[in-house]
Amino acid sequence: MDLIPSILQAIGLFMATNIDDIIVLSLFFARGAGQRGTTARILAGQYLGFGGILATAVLVALGAGVFLPPQAIPYFGLIPLFLGLWAAWRAWRAWRAADDDDDAKVAGKNVGVLTVAAVTFANGGDNIGVYVPVFLSVGPTAVVAYCIAFLALVAVLVVLAKFLATRRPVAEVLERWEHILFPLVLIGLGVFILVEGGAFGL
Repeated sequence: MDLIPSILQAIGLFMATNIDDIIVLSLFFARGAGQRGTTARILAGQYLGFGGILATAVLVALGAGVFLPPQAIPYFGLIPLFLGLWAAWRAWRAWRAADDDDDAKVAGKNVGVLTVAAVTFANGGDNIGVYVPVFLSVGPTAVVAYCIAFLALVAVLVVLAKFLATRRPVAEVLERWEHILFPLVLIGLGVFILVEGGAFGL
């Protein structure tokens, strides 16, 4: 019976720390529209990235502070920042080339597992900061319950993002502006993580 409160708390904690991921995942779905296996790659990338977040939080909670010093977390913002700059550069090149080859455009927007994982992990600095004190305040059984609930909710998060990205009004906006929104969101996310964490003395 003690697991039920832990699971309910885990659901609330997951929603509070991952609601912003819906926007990023929706943009990934928009970017991968028309590509076979997009959902599977996004789901795999989200699990890989979130698995890294959970593993890091558990290690830090177990006393492995040397593995990830708190002052290192803000620098994860460099990952989405660089990915956003890379996406912006590719969008600019495509615009300059004015290439009308639809196949080339679709191929250039392929969503990779590692890209999704990297953005998910980089965006998890606040998750780690919240999960560690929670894990420290509960017993091992509760930590396991939290992790199981979190991993189950990752799939729910991806389904919600796909649902949002495939609604006609939203899909039309994303299809029209995705090449601008995608790099802007990643760059903004990276800058926010860096500034919020005080990286480089910001």
